Amino acid sequence: MRILIGFFFKALAFLVSALPRRVRLFMGDVVGFLWFDVLRIRRKVAVDNVRLAYPSMNEEEATRIARASLHSMGRSLVEYCMFPFLTHTKVEKTFRIHGREIVDKAFQEGKGAIFLTLHLGNGDYSIAALSALGIRVHLISKEFNLQWLNDLWFGMRRKRGTKFISPEKSSFEILRALKNNDAVIFVLDQFMGPPIGVRTRFFGVETGTAMGCALIADRT
Repeated sequence: MRILIGFFFKALAFLVSALPRRVRLFMGDVVGFLWFDVLRIRRKVAVDNVRLAYPSMNEEEATRIARASLHSMGRSLVEYCMFPFLTHTKVEKTFRIHGREIVDKAFQEGKGAIFLTLHLGNGDYSIAALSALGIRVHLISKEFNLQWLNDLWFGMRRKRGTKFISPEKSSFEILRALKNNDAVIFVLDQFMGPPIGVRTRFFGVETGTAMGCALIADRT
């Protein structure tokens, strides 16, 4: 069954990757529309979070921003189909990379590099691009409960060279990756309170965040 699912999605990825970029963007917007306006999956959560960040914003504007966010996520899902065909040449044509000299300097010092990011924009696509450029990347990421989804979601990115670190055993794996002069990517926008995380404020609202990135950077 896994083999059939994998074959189907690889064939789908090939077809999508052959389409013009404007068509792929349109497909992503369709996914976002179905997600937000038809199926309405977590629609209220998205709108409430916008209102939480901007209390004075009216319902109409908050809904517009939340809808745009889901359209962006839809585009990201379509971009996932590009991963199997991402090469060094395609990255150079598609991406603008700023600050590469900072990363190269970190590797020259032999201590590895720490990246800090969040679930926004083209994160997964960018990580695949870093791998295609030859940077040895380790992404700290949770796994899905469904094994076939894990095989699909992580497998296609592993083939590009991206490696993954489970949060449950992150400390040792992070230190080992940095010792090997590799890059470790922290995704720091998921709630994590004490004792693992620390209390902080975001848009004036009390919340919690992981402290691993700051601790590892300080100690290394």
